[in-house]
Amino acid sequence: MAYVIGVDVGGTFTDAVLDDGEGLLIAGKTPSTPPDYSDGVMDVLGVLAEQLGVPVAEMLANTHHIAHGTTSSLNALVMNRVPDIGFLTTKGHRDSIYIMNVEGRYLGRAPEELQNPIAQSKSHGLVRKRHALEVTERVDRDGRVVVPLNEDEVRDAVRALVADGISAIAVSLLWSFRNPAHEQRIREIAHEIDPGLFVAISSEVSPRIREFARNATTIMSTQVGPGLRDYLGELESKLRKENLSGPLLVMQSNGGAVAAAEAPGNAISTVGSVLTGGVVGAVSLGEQLGHRNIIATDAGGTTFLAGLVVDGEPVRSSTTIINHHPINVPTLEVHAIGSGGGAIAWIDAGGNLQIGPHSAQAVPGPACYGNGGTEPTNTDANLVLGIIPERGLLGGRRALDVGLARDAIRTRIAEPLGLSVEEAAAAIYEVQNAQTGDLLRKTVVEAGHDPRNFIVYAFGGSGPAHCGLYAQEIGATDVVVPLGQVASAFSAYGLASSDIVLAKELSDPAALPLDPARVQRNFEELEAEVRAMLERQGMQFSSVEIEREIDMRYTMQLAEVATSIPNGALAAEDVAKAADLFETRYAALFGKDSGFREAGIQAITYRVRGTGVLPFSPTLPELEKADSADAAAALTGTRKVCLGASRGYADTAIYDYTKLRAGHVLRGPAVIEVPTTTVVVPHDTTGTIDRLGNLHIALDQA
Repeated sequence: MAYVIGVDVGGTFTDAVLDDGEGLLIAGKTPSTPPDYSDGVMDVLGVLAEQLGVPVAEMLANTHHIAHGTTSSLNALVMNRVPDIGFLTTKGHRDSIYIMNVEGRYLGRAPEELQNPIAQSKSHGLVRKRHALEVTERVDRDGRVVVPLNEDEVRDAVRALVADGISAIAVSLLWSFRNPAHEQRIREIAHEIDPGLFVAISSEVSPRIREFARNATTIMSTQVGPGLRDYLGELESKLRKENLSGPLLVMQSNGGAVAAAEAPGNAISTVGSVLTGGVVGAVSLGEQLGHRNIIATDAGGTTFLAGLVVDGEPVRSSTTIINHHPINVPTLEVHAIGSGGGAIAWIDAGGNLQIGPHSAQAVPGPACYGNGGTEPTNTDANLVLGIIPERGLLGGRRALDVGLARDAIRTRIAEPLGLSVEEAAAAIYEVQNAQTGDLLRKTVVEAGHDPRNFIVYAFGGSGPAHCGLYAQEIGATDVVVPLGQVASAFSAYGLASSDIVLAKELSDPAALPLDPARVQRNFEELEAEVRAMLERQGMQFSSVEIEREIDMRYTMQLAEVATSIPNGALAAEDVAKAADLFETRYAALFGKDSGFREAGIQAITYRVRGTGVLPFSPTLPELEKADSADAAAALTGTRKVCLGASRGYADTAIYDYTKLRAGHVLRGPAVIEVPTTTVVVPHDTTGTIDRLGNLHIALDQA
C-alpha cells in the first residue's frame, strides 16, 4: 500500500491529508510552529500516523510522495524579512530597480491610495545601493554580443559583495533572455570565488522581455531562495530520518508540484504555493460533482483566498504583484486578503470597525486561546456568538476561554463604540462577511463573470462558519462545503491531488504574420527543456501532457493575452487562427469592439507547460446513505447562536457531523460541528449532505 500525503503549512495551522488510492482518506490539523515550520509538519504527520494506528516511520516508509505547500516565501517577501543580497547588472542600468519603470509607484495600490500621492511611500527599493553593482558588457536585442564581458570587473564586484557579508547574488543583464552566455559566465566566476554563493540568473528565473519586471523577479527569487533551500533541507532531513522513501515535492504558483531539490533554484515559483492548493482541490472535487464553474474560497487562520475555475479549468495569470513590484511568475490567479479566523478586529482613527489584515497567527493566537493574546479576532467573536463551542477547537484539543474573548472584545471594540459585548461580536461577524464578499465581487464580477452562474466552494478552518452569508453578498445561491476528513484541510487535499507541472518561457517579440518555422523552433526548444526537467523529477508518470501558448498584444499596448497554440508541426494557418483566438479572448476580457486590429498584433512571449500526470488522484469516498432525510440522529442539542445583529440570538440546532449520512437535510439556522471546523447553515437556507459527505447550502426559494 502506497500513501500520498499533502501538507499545507499556514501562518496559524498546519494541515495534512493522506490518501491510499483505495478509498482511505484521513486528515490532520496542528498549530504551526514559527520560526521552524518543519516541526509543525512533523507534528501533523504524527496525527496522521496516530489515525492509521502505526508509527510515523512505518507510514512514511509506505509513502509514494509528499506534496508540500508553504507560505514561508510569500510571508518573507510581504513582511520584508529577507536577507541582504547582491545585484549585478549591465553598466548604466543599475538604477532601473530604483526608478521602477514608474510602475512601482502604483502597482498593487488601492484607488483611494492612488488619489493621495503625498501619503504614498516611495521606499520600495529591493536592494541596498551599495550592493547593486554594474559590470561592462552588452548584448543587443538580437542576442549578438556588442561588448564582451569584462571578467575582471565581475571578479572585483563579487569579491566586494562577499567582503560585505553577501551570500546570495542576483544577476540580470540586458537582453540576456536572447543570449544568456554572459549571465552564465558571471555565475561560473562567482562560484570560482566562493563555491557556496547562491547565484540566480534572470535567463533561467525569468527569460522575459521588460527589464524592470525581470530584475525584480530575479532579485526576489534570490532573496527567498537560500531560506527555502535551508528549510526544505532541514525538513527533508527529518523526513528521511523517519524513513520517508518517496520524494518531497513542493507546490508551485502554477498549480503543480516540483521536486524539493529543484525548488530553491527558482524559488519565486513557490511564492503562491499554498494559495493554489485549494483551487487545485476545487478542480478535483468539481470533476467528481460535475461542477464546471466554481468560486473557490479558503479562509484559514490568517488569510481569506479566492480563485476561479471556469469551464473546468482554473483561471491563470502570467504575472503577479508583490510589494508594488511586477513578478513574472505563471500562476493560478488567486486573490487574498488578511481576513482569516485570527484576523484582528480594531477601530481606525475615524471610529470605524476594521477586520485584519494583521493576524494573531498561531502565536500568541486569538485572546480565547489563553496564550497571552489580548486583541479580539474573528475567532473570539464567533465564540461569543455561540458559533464555536466553548469546549474548544480540534475536537476539544485546543481549549478556548470565552471570558478572555469577551474581555478583549469589550475593551477594544464594545466600549469604544458604545456597544454591548454581544453587539460588538455581531458587528465583527457582519463586517467579516461583508469584506470577504467584497473580495469575491472583485474576483468574479470584475473578471466579467456573473456570480449566479457559479457554485461557491468554501473550506479552511474558519470559512465554513461564514460561507453561507458571504456567498449571499454576491448573489450566489449555492455553496458546497467539502466535509468528511478534508473539512478544514481542503488545501492539503488539493496538494495531494496535484501533478508535476513545469513551465518554460522565452520572449521573442515579433509582429504578425509570423514565420511558422520560427514559432516551431521556439516551441521545440522550450518543450525539450520542459521534458528534461520532468525527467529530473525522478518520478514515474502515467502520461505527460504538453501545452503551448503565446502572450500576444495589439501593437504598442501593454495588455498581453495568453493564447493557446496547437501541438505538433505548425503551418501558417495555425498562427493565423491564433491571432483570431487572441482577438476573441481580448474582447471577452476588455469588452466587445475594444480591440484594434489595424494597429497590428505582436507575439511577445512563448510558453510551454508540461504536466507529468501522477498515478494518484485522491477522491472522496462514498458516504453511507441515510434511511430518510430526517437528520435527528445527528442532533446533539441546541444552543443560543447569533448570526448577525438583525437576527439576534436564536435557539439553534447543533449537529455532530460524524453522525450525518448522505441524504440528510438540515434547515437553517443550524451549526454542524466537525473535528476540524464549524459549519453554519444560515437562516432561510437548507443544507443537504451529498453522496461524498459534502454539505450543500442552498438559499430557500421563498
